[in-house]
Amino acid sequence: MRGRTVEPRAEDQHWVDYLAGRPGAFDALVARYGPDLFGFLYRYVGDAALAEDLAQETLLQIHVSAASFDRSRPFKPWMYTIAANKARDFMRSRGRRREQSLDFGSEDADAPPAAAIVPSSEPGAVERADEDERREVVRGLIALMPEHLRLILVLGYYQQLPYAEISEILGIPVGTVKSRLHAAVTNFAKLWHARAETSPSGGG
Repeated sequence: MRGRTVEPRAEDQHWVDYLAGRPGAFDALVARYGPDLFGFLYRYVGDAALAEDLAQETLLQIHVSAASFDRSRPFKPWMYTIAANKARDFMRSRGRRREQSLDFGSEDADAPPAAAIVPSSEPGAVERADEDERREVVRGLIALMPEHLRLILVLGYYQQLPYAEISEILGIPVGTVKSRLHAAVTNFAKLWHARAETSPSGGG
C-alpha cells in the first residue's frame, strides 16, 4: 500500500525546497526561521553568544538529520524540539541555573509585553512602571522559575506557538501544555507578589 502524500504547509515551503535539493534553499530556510530560532534560544538561555552557538548547532543538526525527517510532520515544531533539547542539555551540563534570564521587554515588536504576564491589582499599574526597571525585575524573577516552566512560558508567550505544536515539541499532551502554561503564569505571579511585599517601592 502506497503511503499517503502529505501536502506541505505554506510556511514549510523553504524546508520542502531544501529537501528537494533546490539551490539556495537552505539559506532561504535560515533567513526564514533563523530570527525565531535565535530569539527562542536567547530568551531561554539568557546569553546572546551562547544562543548564537546553540542556533548554529541546531541548524547543523537539521542539515545532518534531514534525510531521516518524517515528511508528514511540520518543520517548525521539529526545529524547536531540536533547539530545546540542545539548550536543556547545555544548561544541565553546566550544573547550574542560567545567570541571565528572559528579556520580557525585548526589542521584538511581535513579542507580548511584560504586562501580559505581570499581574496588577489596579488598572495601568504595570504600564506606569519604569520600563527599564520592570524589564530588570522580570528578568530576575524568570530566572527563579523551574526550567520546565521557563521553557513553556517562552514557547507559549514569546514564540506564541499553538498548544498542538508545543505538545509536539515537549512530547506532552495538549492538556498538560495548558495546565503547565497556567502553572508557569501562576508561578511568576507568586514571585511578583512576593517581591512586591518585600520591596520598599511596593513592587512597581
